[in-house]
Amino acid sequence: MPKIAAQLYRAQDTTDCIQKDIFPYLPEVRESPMPNAPVDRVADLQRRMADDGIDLFVVADPDSVYYFSGFCGYLGMEFDRATMVVVPRAGDPTLVTPAMEAEMARAMSWIADVREWTDGVDGEWTGHLASLAGHPACRAIAVEADKTHPRIVEVLRREAKQAPIRDGTAILADMRMIKSPDEIAVMRQAGEVAVAMCQAGREALAVGVPEFEVALAVIGGGTRKAAEFLDGSGADQFISPTIHNLQIMQSGRHTCMVHRRSTVKKLEKGDPIYLCFCGIANFKQFKLGFDREFFLGSVTDNHARVYETAVRAQQAALSMIRPGAIADEVHAAAEEVYRSAGYSPGYRTGRGIGYSFLEQPQLKRGDRTRIQAGMTFAVDGGITVPGDFGGRIGDSIVVTENGFDYLTEYPRELTIV
Repeated sequence: MPKIAAQLYRAQDTTDCIQKDIFPYLPEVRESPMPNAPVDRVADLQRRMADDGIDLFVVADPDSVYYFSGFCGYLGMEFDRATMVVVPRAGDPTLVTPAMEAEMARAMSWIADVREWTDGVDGEWTGHLASLAGHPACRAIAVEADKTHPRIVEVLRREAKQAPIRDGTAILADMRMIKSPDEIAVMRQAGEVAVAMCQAGREALAVGVPEFEVALAVIGGGTRKAAEFLDGSGADQFISPTIHNLQIMQSGRHTCMVHRRSTVKKLEKGDPIYLCFCGIANFKQFKLGFDREFFLGSVTDNHARVYETAVRAQQAALSMIRPGAIADEVHAAAEEVYRSAGYSPGYRTGRGIGYSFLEQPQLKRGDRTRIQAGMTFAVDGGITVPGDFGGRIGDSIVVTENGFDYLTEYPRELTIV
């Protein structure tokens, strides 16, 4: 959020764990005039913390840090660069970030209390975390257990001996499950970026072209489309349109290797060519799933049958998606298509998408979540014939009141190029 929003909020002037009943003179975070902005999410989280008896939530996963703060610093604990949003049950949150990132953090985030740390000085980030978590008033602290670095948990256990560390993953997962109209609007833009990537890749397909050249075309096509949605002002000045990460791509018999990346292999006539954009179809921190397959010059009858069965399985699952449907029953519809065609069921049919590559719920066996309008999914069809071929398709969708809309609208019929 631009700094204008930050002017509405006073920096927290204490390092204690703030609780309304102990420090009643401190203001709570005010409501934002922007619907579903990060400040509203913090207020929602604080209400849920109060309901669950949580006094402090330490948010360290980069996707969640962005969700609550609007700040993306790109570096994390893999570089020993801890960035955290520390949210008390009542009062203003704190953003802890390396000093080298502090100027950008203050420019991008609405959070006024930004605490810097420097390598080798005053305990680095651990000093800030200790001061925020070590107050006796903190009787329960929450983290995202699977997404919080063990060193952060270690500091919390050492400095907040009186407070149990609880897993708050389900709280944040529930908050992020239903997307707002504003979020869906951005995800539609992300879908256009993904389609532009696919079209650029398709146009690069030709006999003798190395796979990596197709991947480069994908990057160029997606980057140029993403740039169309950015005007370089406000928050847009901090958003890169550049598509990155390694392109998932296989050709020929390597299409049975689901997540192999593009190589120097040259395309040959008759090759099936699989392009998966999961991991690179990202825009404004939203991460979509999207897959398409093409056939260069010709296709065998067997490969055509496998591919078209995968498409039917995906479409069977999509036909089930509407508010009130059960997640694993959507998955079962796809599995029935595989079984009827003589193929063994494979991986899950879909996953929740949003700010993270994997959100909830998932379209798989055992997930009994009831689908609601505003949920967003990547929905796949896929069959692997070991050593020979993999037929796959995938789209991102948003659940509507009457069914669903595609976020990635692109032809699905068997295509020979």
